[in-house]
Amino acid sequence: MPDSPERAAQLEAERLHEDFRANPPSRSMRFLGVIVAAYEKASGLSGHYRPDIVEVRRTLDVVVDEVRQESDGVRSFRLVAADGGELPGWHPGAHVDVVLPSGRQRQYSLTGSPREHDHYRIAVREIADGGGGSREMHALEAGQPLTLRGPRNAFPFIGVDKYLFVAGGIGITPIRPMLYDAIERGVDWQFVYTGRDRGSMPFLAELTDLAAAYPDRVHLRPDDEFGVPTGLAILDYAPDGAALYTCGPPPMIDAIRRVIPAENIATLHYERFSPPPVVGGEPFTVVLARSGHVVPVAGDQSALAAIRAVLPDVAYSCQQGYCGTCPVALIGGDVEHHDRCLTDAQRETRMTICVSRGSGRVTLDL
Repeated sequence: MPDSPERAAQLEAERLHEDFRANPPSRSMRFLGVIVAAYEKASGLSGHYRPDIVEVRRTLDVVVDEVRQESDGVRSFRLVAADGGELPGWHPGAHVDVVLPSGRQRQYSLTGSPREHDHYRIAVREIADGGGGSREMHALEAGQPLTLRGPRNAFPFIGVDKYLFVAGGIGITPIRPMLYDAIERGVDWQFVYTGRDRGSMPFLAELTDLAAAYPDRVHLRPDDEFGVPTGLAILDYAPDGAALYTCGPPPMIDAIRRVIPAENIATLHYERFSPPPVVGGEPFTVVLARSGHVVPVAGDQSALAAIRAVLPDVAYSCQQGYCGTCPVALIGGDVEHHDRCLTDAQRETRMTICVSRGSGRVTLDL
């Protein structure tokens, strides 16, 4: 009889720690990379097997009920069903795709309470030099109708008895419902919240009140007051054997990953709110069959970024390979698939252009 998911995760974690003690990171940075990747694999097994990320075709008509300024450059939006009814349930870590009036589609974490079915809440940081979605969101007012797709969960929250939550800036959005879930369940937890300064940290007033209630558990660390924390300094807050959940800017997540595995961390789970840099990629060429463009993709560039230079309206959302928005029909060529949204069968005929790469020349139905 095969091991249960919980037992499989435990065995994997034990094996990783044995390998780690026998082969410390100083012997080989390459080995460290293998260990981190395996550690994250074990994280996906813990509690329950991580479900396949599949496209959710549910479409929801909603209305902006309330807009709040949560910090410098960040607004939150309370969304209610257009027909006044209840909205579908969700779990911490879930997100929705917002179809904006322009037709742009963007992905935002649900940051309210899963127990409240009469509304959703999302929060958006305005990015002046971004793709335009955040600026369009910040122009919305109460009464504006919107279409949502989802919710779905690519950042699943496992049920354990010890956590370390780490949020950086707007990365608080998926962490916030996880934190309150842990509080309600009465488990052991610690929370570290960073940002450039207090003015840039959404929901800070609420979390300052939480720090007053839990002074030994909530650690508010704006960089201008405490300096940028190291990965080791962050891990010092963790309960022994914690599941570490983190969301924030790539430098923060990379600093944490560099000090994993760690004796006090059982599993690592993270989500970026911006696409990771392309490192070590080989240049290739994309032929857009319908439009006739031949697009070179640099080694440090995603196919999506290169294609948007000639087709700015191409659909995309998460830019991390899991939301299922940007896959396009593959007509020909060899593809290195790095997504988490397509099945093996779908990869025969589709390419997720935000993260996957080609070899030589790839032809797409665009």
